[in-house]
Parts: sequence; structure tokens; C-alpha cells
Amino acid sequence: MSNVRQSGFCLAMAAILACCVMVAILPRVSVGADLSPPWKVHNKLLGKPKDAAGLESKKSEDVSGIACAASGFPRLCLIVDDESQGAQIVIVNDGDLIAGDFIRLITDVHEGKPLELDAEGAAYDDVDKSFYVIGSHGRARHEDDSKKEAKNKARAEASRHVFRIRLKADAVDVKTGKLAVTPDIKPSSLSGLIQAQAELAPWFDKPLDDNGLTIEGVAVFDRRLYVGMRGPVLDDGSAVMLSAPLTAIFDGQVGESKLHRVNLGKDTAGKPRGIRDIVVYRGAFLLIAGPVSDPPSGDIKPADYAIFGYDGAVANKLLDLDPYGNAVKPEALLPLDEKDGKLRALLFFDGPEEGEPRPVEFKLP
Repeated sequence: MSNVRQSGFCLAMAAILACCVMVAILPRVSVGADLSPPWKVHNKLLGKPKDAAGLESKKSEDVSGIACAASGFPRLCLIVDDESQGAQIVIVNDGDLIAGDFIRLITDVHEGKPLELDAEGAAYDDVDKSFYVIGSHGRARHEDDSKKEAKNKARAEASRHVFRIRLKADAVDVKTGKLAVTPDIKPSSLSGLIQAQAELAPWFDKPLDDNGLTIEGVAVFDRRLYVGMRGPVLDDGSAVMLSAPLTAIFDGQVGESKLHRVNLGKDTAGKPRGIRDIVVYRGAFLLIAGPVSDPPSGDIKPADYAIFGYDGAVANKLLDLDPYGNAVKPEALLPLDEKDGKLRALLFFDGPEEGEPRPVEFKLP
């Protein structure tokens, strides 16, 4: 072998050995190895609008909530993406989803560009046969620059809505997700109720980075609307739920709101977790718990996120969630069915296209 060839061979072998050493010393993170494959989404889940008229939208990359009108399959559901201006009909089958018509809920714009609703949760109430969709009611950082501040204020106002959406029994084709009848939509807001709560008022209109108030889940139980908050986490380490009668929110009747403290443990950085989703199941709540502030690197570690059961008094951890990829955040949970004491549910994510819905299983308390 010539000196030149020998030198090249040695350099190549050194590079291979270096790579092997690096692989050996890098921490192993379970991403996808033992995960169930995602369910296919037919058609297109919609995300950020491309124009002020809302006629075209990008494919969803920020699924943040889902709620369904019934159990079994197929089931009629509404799904939300936090960069869109509304909610979308979805038909959930056992193994796939069909994306249907979009229901626009806001038309807010700033300097000719559409503002997002920042919808963070969806719920269904079987009593009044209504869906509910809620914006974050949150706030981007305050800016010294007046132009930037005006934009952030407009974004905050666009997010401070909660909607009741009623669909008649024959309003949707459950094979295609197409609307046959215009839904009845009624808007409201929780801003007043939030600011009336002494423990929440100081955090209203503060950015999430400062432990500011941000709603990320909504559920309806016993004629009350429950909202779960990513922030603030209170001084005792508790995450927060706020509930109020539906009639007080949408019908102008007098009703008392109530603050609920929920201990969801800590993430791997040692910080108390907030609520990332709420769903009612069998007379109690299932919660997704996660960091109030995601790591800047997007490096989510095992058990940063977890699923809890909450009976109104005590929260019990049901499942620690492994990472599903860098900056892939569990955002929505849809119970499917039970077998052998385990609940099968569909988990949706903020980050991948169309929520990359994946089934998970866990024992119920």
C-alpha cells in the first residue's frame, strides 16, 4: 500500500473510531423506539392562515386540543391548532382521522395580517350538546417599542375568547366531516372572572416567561366550565384550575367561580408542572402535566410530561411520558376505549405536522 493510500486509510479508520466513541458516550434518549405508530390523517388539518380573509392556511403544526361528541367509531370531533383562527371538524375512526370543514371563530387582524385565536383547548358537553373552544387568554412579553407593544396587545386581545358551538344532529356528514348546516356560535371571555380571583389577578396580562397566566385546557363537568392553566404555578407549587357555571359565562346569570389547586409534581429541572390539557372521563379529570416553560433547546426529557388522574381533591400520576422527539410537546388527550383495566387514548402533539396522533395505554386509578 502506498504512503498516500495508507495515510488515507488511517484517517478514515480514525474517523470511524471517533464516531463510535461519541455514540458510546452520548446519553441514550428513547425517541420512537417503542412508540406506537401515528394514525394517518386524511385531507388536511389547518394551521396558520396565509391571508387575512382566512381562505388559505398552512398545514397544522400546533395541534392543541380535541373534543368529541360521542364514544365509539366513527366519532364527531372538533380539533384546534393554536395558530389558527378557529376550530376544525374531524371524524375519528379506529386507526385514522378525516379532516373536515373549518369553523372560523375570529377575524382579528393587525396591520392587515390575521391574528391567531391561540386556541388551547376544546371540550364537549353532552347535556347541552355543545362544543367549547377556548383561547389562551395569555400575553406575549411587554415591549418598550410602541409598534411591537401594539402588536402584542392585539395578539393578547385576540386570544381572550371562549366559544360555545352548537351543531345540530344532522349538521355534519360523519363520513366526510363536511358541514351541511351552519353552526350556532356564541362568544364570551373569562378575563373578568380571572381578574376577580385574588390569586390569579396578579398574573393576568403577564407573559408566560414571568409565570404569567396562560390557559391550556378546558373541560365541562356538571354544568361548569373548567379551565386548566399552564401558568401561573402558585407559591406552594400548585397548578391551577378555575371553574365557573356555564350560565354565568354565556347567559349572564350570577354564579360563583372557584379556584382549584392541583399538585402535579415537578419536571426533571425540579420545577413544578402546569396543566397542558384537561379531559373529563368517568366522572373525574385526566390531565396532561408539563413544564410551565419549555427548555430553550427543546430537549424534552423522560417524565417532563405525564398524565394524571384528578378526582377534584387529589391528583395521581398514571403515566410518565417518554420524549417523542426534540421540541415535540404533548398537548391534547382523547380517551378511546377500555380493555383489561387499561384506557387506550390518543395523544396529540405541538410540533409535528397534524399533531402526529399516537395511541397510548395506561391503567386507571
